[in-house]
Amino acid sequence: MIDLKILREEPDRVKKAAKDKNVVVDIDRLLFLDVERRKCQGEIDLLNAQRKEAAKAKDIEIGKKLKETSAVLEKNLTAVEAELNTLLLKVPNLPSDDTPIGKDESQNVVLRKVGTPTVFAFEPKDHIALGATLGLIDSETATKVAGTRFTYLKGDLVLLQFALVQFAFSVLTNEETLNSIIQKAGLTLSAKSFVPVAPPLMIKPDVFQKMARIEPKDERYYIPSDDVYLIGSAEHTLGPLHIGETLKEAQLPVRYMAFTPAFRREAGSYGKDTKGILRLHQFDKVEMESFTVSQNGQNEQDFFVAIQEYLMQKLGLPYQVVMTCTGDQGDPDARHLDIETWMPGENKYRETHSADYMTDYQARRLSTKVKRADGTTEFVHMNDATVFAIGRTLVAIMENNQQADGTILIPEVLRPWISKEKIG
Repeated sequence: MIDLKILREEPDRVKKAAKDKNVVVDIDRLLFLDVERRKCQGEIDLLNAQRKEAAKAKDIEIGKKLKETSAVLEKNLTAVEAELNTLLLKVPNLPSDDTPIGKDESQNVVLRKVGTPTVFAFEPKDHIALGATLGLIDSETATKVAGTRFTYLKGDLVLLQFALVQFAFSVLTNEETLNSIIQKAGLTLSAKSFVPVAPPLMIKPDVFQKMARIEPKDERYYIPSDDVYLIGSAEHTLGPLHIGETLKEAQLPVRYMAFTPAFRREAGSYGKDTKGILRLHQFDKVEMESFTVSQNGQNEQDFFVAIQEYLMQKLGLPYQVVMTCTGDQGDPDARHLDIETWMPGENKYRETHSADYMTDYQARRLSTKVKRADGTTEFVHMNDATVFAIGRTLVAIMENNQQADGTILIPEVLRPWISKEKIG
């Protein structure tokens, strides 16, 4: 939720942000309702003061009339606030100054490329063929058991998955490693480590709405009997960890990480990536989330991206960092960066990581604040980012590390957790 002060003082800026993000919302109606609400509240306050005077004077008749008038105004105020809040929830966050303006992902901007696309001296296979040959992926049986876009991972691929998880946790809980990442990125911020969390996999609708991630609803799995949604990312239940709380400035940054399944209906991807493990209804992710003071928010996002790049470089995978344009941003995002990894099976880069900086947009809805050292209180700034989207990272490792004899080299950094050099 954006600050109403910005809406009142810079309505044209808010209108432009909505247009650039392809969001339809009536800003003029919202401003009208804001004025009506304040006007109505002022009249109620005046009537309440008059009722107190009438009570002191023991004028029962006047008090009764004032009460009736006040009841009508209260009803009007409730209706105005309901419509106002409904519209306000639709207003997207304002994009950062360095976010490119664009209609969709075709107008995203590549900031840098690291590594070169893998070249083979033989005809490479995609991960589907590799998985079938080595007995690592069984989508056929999964389809019989659960339906399309589900799969069984088997054998060494499962060990590789948990090696990725262990690698991620070893980095994000190590302040010495995090400090070296900060230094290399040229950032100035705390090297405080991430607290591991095992969060709920379900979320209440009202909290999901506060996270501004409930839409598009046709992408979500909803359980009517319990009135809960399955999460589409650990972010969805990490973000509300401090709902309704006021943190102390000395506590910040507060950083969390989690490894969870994620559930998405992929309703808008008909015909896309129907085979393999690139786009599934159920997949696993390692995610990070943080809460900072406002002046450190963007630096925190840059830190998150630096962590992502550190991990990818350790895995030896070619990738590019992309700044997404306004039309490809989520509504809560002020600044959104992706990492796209080279996939030899498709001969192109595919998104494997995202990093979202929400400023205080989510925090306003969640009422998560920080009391500054000078005694003032403000909303925290929030960031979330992918550490590993496990399935897509496995695809990248399989395809980039395949050998002429059909085996797959395991990245050296993962070998301590899998105790072998290759699969097959």
